[in-house]
Amino acid sequence: MGSVEVSPQMAFARFVRRAIDDAREERGWTVTDLASHTGVGRSTVFRWLAGDWQDYPELAKVRGFCAALDLPVAAAFRALGLPDAGPTPRRRVDDGPVEADVRVILQRLADPTVPAEEKHHIRDLLRYLARRPIRRAG
Repeated sequence: MGSVEVSPQMAFARFVRRAIDDAREERGWTVTDLASHTGVGRSTVFRWLAGDWQDYPELAKVRGFCAALDLPVAAAFRALGLPDAGPTPRRRVDDGPVEADVRVILQRLADPTVPAEEKHHIRDLLRYLARRPIRRAG
């Protein structure tokens, strides 16, 4: 028998389904709880479950989803058909003050005790800063 090729949508949907089932069984989380703890909206979770996406899911959301559920990001990326968890950083995360700040922000976003509203504000500010034009001195 030949092997049946599974689309990235279906493979990722299976990965997300297992994660949701495990979160329900181990933590008693509903999809709403999952959304607030991972920072991934309910509608996005349902789209992932349905395999309803053309472009790859936002990788930052996939990382946040995995971090909050203690899942290996590499497994999610494999399900998506991506080679690995992304480019390997050239430096360690704790090599300097900027990296330490970023690590604290990521920990807050993954922390289930931080209110969803605070996480929303953090993400909004980060989006604003990411889109803001860089002013060059001179």
